[in-house]
Amino acid sequence: MTRSTFLPLAIITAMLAITSTHAFTSITSTTRPSPSPSSSRITSRLMSASLDPVTYLRTEWVSAALCTNQTPRSSDTLLQLGTTDGRIINFVPRTIRTIITSSIEPMDGPEKGGLTVGCKRQLKQMGERRGVGGMNVVYSDQRADDLMETASGSVDVVFMFQCVGRMVENGVDWKGAVREAGRVLKPGGRFLFVENANVNGESFLEEILKLTAVNDQEEQEEGVDNNANDEMSGESTTSNDTAEKEEDDSTTSTIIFSEVGYDNVDMVLTPHVAGVAIKALDADLTLEQRAELKSQEERDRLADLSLDAFERGNRKNKRRRKKTSGGVVENKKEMGMKK
Repeated sequence: MTRSTFLPLAIITAMLAITSTHAFTSITSTTRPSPSPSSSRITSRLMSASLDPVTYLRTEWVSAALCTNQTPRSSDTLLQLGTTDGRIINFVPRTIRTIITSSIEPMDGPEKGGLTVGCKRQLKQMGERRGVGGMNVVYSDQRADDLMETASGSVDVVFMFQCVGRMVENGVDWKGAVREAGRVLKPGGRFLFVENANVNGESFLEEILKLTAVNDQEEQEEGVDNNANDEMSGESTTSNDTAEKEEDDSTTSTIIFSEVGYDNVDMVLTPHVAGVAIKALDADLTLEQRAELKSQEERDRLADLSLDAFERGNRKNKRRRKKTSGGVVENKKEMGMKK
């Protein structure tokens, strides 16, 4: 009884010893599946963005939906703030003809602040895989907070998603990137964003709302009130300071978004906000140009009112003449019947 149970154990022990030195080693070295390139890219994105998988997948879906649905079909040029891979190729509609990149890589890195080789390769591969032959990708190494290679008012859509964390890590001014987005946009262009709601204790959304027309108007009203208070208190400045202030007011223009629509991203562990900001039609004008535009609009309004009043007067005169002519005819008929 003891021997019959001992032999199988000895055989099993020998088999385990053999397989442990050969079979198990060969499985580990040759037949173990290696991670796919897509999974390794996702892992690198998670590590670079410092996001949990739930938040990453949800914000990725929201970013794709936002870019697809909120990009006007009439738009031709799109600029991405913080290009780190080729995802933007799959997000944009096929109506986009030109995609301009920008970098958020560290200046002390091997690319000296420019796009990485892997990023350029992914952009090319994604374009070939999607078959967007008519889409031109401009591989620009310009910094996201200083878009020196992009002219003002030359872009239809600016897209910024899941990159503000890397901006902070790599020393890129994310507030400056938002202002640059407003500068390069055409009047009426759209700024699409899906970003972390809080950036080192500061609200990402509040930075965008600071550039709206409402806040700009409040600042101007506060400036008028401050000037009035200064005059009442008897404070005065030198002529040079006054000239410099007038020159700054006439030459600088505040970047303004006329409308901002936003919402918090749901089903995430890390709070994120997504939205669309539309650039005002007069955002690129100076204060003098804006004042002239307002006066022209007022003149046009008064002209429309005058034209409406003139047309109403004509209609009244026609009705009056019609009534008068109708009364004359009736009088003639009555006189004829009497005769």
